[in-house]
Amino acid sequence: MPEQSHQGSGRENGRPAYELATWFGAGLVRRGGGTLAAATILPFHWALGGAPIAVEVMLTTALVFAGIWAGHKVALARGEHDPQIVVVDEVAGALVALCLAHGHGVAGDLSAVALFRLFDIFKPWPIILFERGRHAGTAIMLDDIAAGLMAGAIVAAF
Repeated sequence: MPEQSHQGSGRENGRPAYELATWFGAGLVRRGGGTLAAATILPFHWALGGAPIAVEVMLTTALVFAGIWAGHKVALARGEHDPQIVVVDEVAGALVALCLAHGHGVAGDLSAVALFRLFDIFKPWPIILFERGRHAGTAIMLDDIAAGLMAGAIVAAF
């Protein structure tokens, strides 16, 4: 079935790419959808607290690839390079930060997510460089991964 543009039409009838890309509706929040999406991952991260870090890294990697796919599908359907409703990249970036900050307690986790959001919003160098790409899904995801790497590395250093 050919993809149709759904600019401004709201939900796309439960399509898996749309649900994942919008992080099950968090991206539909007018202001703060990315922050909401990033915050929703904290309970998941804490629930995995007893598991080896490798488990969370594997789940994060899977989410990154699924997010690239979903973000790309939604970007194509909406005719936008980086639709604001796509927030799975914020979730993946926050998870990257949390993986790197592993073992720094709740304060470290909250700091990692807060720093991630600051870097994601303001896109300091070199994060801004990762936003430029031809494949919409990859471009959507890479700057958030870079922001997560920076945020997690800072928290891990302390």
